[in-house]
Amino acid sequence: MRSKILVVGLVLFGVPLAFANSGAPVNCTHLLGWLAGEAPTHSLTRAIGLRGSDVSLTPKVESQLRTAGASSELLDMLRRVQPRSAATETCPASLAEAAADSNKKQFEAAESIVRGLLENDPHNAALHFALGYFNQQQGRWDEAFDEYSSSKESEADFPEVHNRLALVFYQGDDGDDAIGEARTALSMDFEDAEAYRMLALGHYSNEQYGPAMNAFKEALSRDPGNADVYYEMGMVARDQGSQDEAIELFRKSLQLKANLWQAHSSLGALLGREKHFEEGIAELKKAQVLAPMEPSILENLASIYFAKGEYDTAIAEYHELFRINPTWRHGHESLARAYLAKNKYSEAIAELKVAVQQDPNSAPEHRALGQLLLAADQQADAIHELRTAVELDPNSAASHYFLGTALLDVNQLPAALTEFREAVRLEPSAEHHYALAACLMNMRQDREALAEMQIASRLDPEKQLYHAREAELIRLMRAGAQ
Repeated sequence: MRSKILVVGLVLFGVPLAFANSGAPVNCTHLLGWLAGEAPTHSLTRAIGLRGSDVSLTPKVESQLRTAGASSELLDMLRRVQPRSAATETCPASLAEAAADSNKKQFEAAESIVRGLLENDPHNAALHFALGYFNQQQGRWDEAFDEYSSSKESEADFPEVHNRLALVFYQGDDGDDAIGEARTALSMDFEDAEAYRMLALGHYSNEQYGPAMNAFKEALSRDPGNADVYYEMGMVARDQGSQDEAIELFRKSLQLKANLWQAHSSLGALLGREKHFEEGIAELKKAQVLAPMEPSILENLASIYFAKGEYDTAIAEYHELFRINPTWRHGHESLARAYLAKNKYSEAIAELKVAVQQDPNSAPEHRALGQLLLAADQQADAIHELRTAVELDPNSAASHYFLGTALLDVNQLPAALTEFREAVRLEPSAEHHYALAACLMNMRQDREALAEMQIASRLDPEKQLYHAREAELIRLMRAGAQ
């Protein structure tokens, strides 16, 4: 219901506003800057339709625009629209060169030219838009935000700049602001497929999967051949637990755009989780050819090899991952598990220590390191890590349980008892009741211990150990009473 209310509001109030705010006629600097920034044709033709044109489409200008990536649809629009000014602007040769460089993915060269042009024209919205795109393509999202914001300040009625800001917000996990910018774009152009896509990504960032899917469908109804939308819908379906639908959507994306490495990688990872190991590896290898320096691909490959039980190969993939990107913040805990499978405790501990250093506020990382130190009989260090885990997440029954186990090992019985009681309170499982019983037995509190042991046996009647220890405790209690 909420999304329907939004659509009505846009229909009644958004579209007239777009026509009221048309700016100066579109000139060649506008077009080349926007083309350098990969603005979609729909946005460019719309701007010309609303604002008119000052572009005289001479053979030279047409050649420059084609080299910059102008579509036939855009050129046809320019032919139909009579330039408003008799003294139409010529296309700046250096900007045409920058747009051509951008079209060839030579972003550093294009950026150098545009920065030089901005020195003489610091408030040019199209130049800031292009520079935002160059930063975006090179992964400099903070700088992209600054440039897109400058473009918005100078020319706020260009919907695509709001879409780009929405994308930057999405990259920063700021779903609310992404939704806000997408809605602003839609208020100007209700038929903007990219704005619906950005709206969907904002909802996806907020884990609002239903609204995200609805917005993606609106995007596809206006741009049915958009491979990125199918890929992103696949991510939503995957996170909703609809694995078969996600696989189908990833495959559809690749039918439309075979060189989309993200779709190959996500499809491969998902196939691996579904235990279609060879298919998953094949997709990841395709992704690797397209993006050989992308660390997430290697991480996904390593995960599949680990799941297959090929621990040496998994370890080799993790080593390559950290060689390519030493600061990569994922995978150290997985590499530790691979070392554990090979009974290499010291190597596993070293990897988990790196994971903790990279994310010192992660309770699961501290708990995993504490567990491993406990298994390696390094109780003092284990207690330190597990206490940290409990402090960071006091509602983790597992952290309390393992901390209690470590304290029991060093005979700190009252402290261990406190941790086991908390574990039982948070998660009254058979294992936790049994641990509490064992601690009580060590403290000679046999009646309480027996009660806890009986609960454990009742919760897990198939566990013979519980029944055996219960019977043993009853015999000891009887012997002591004689």
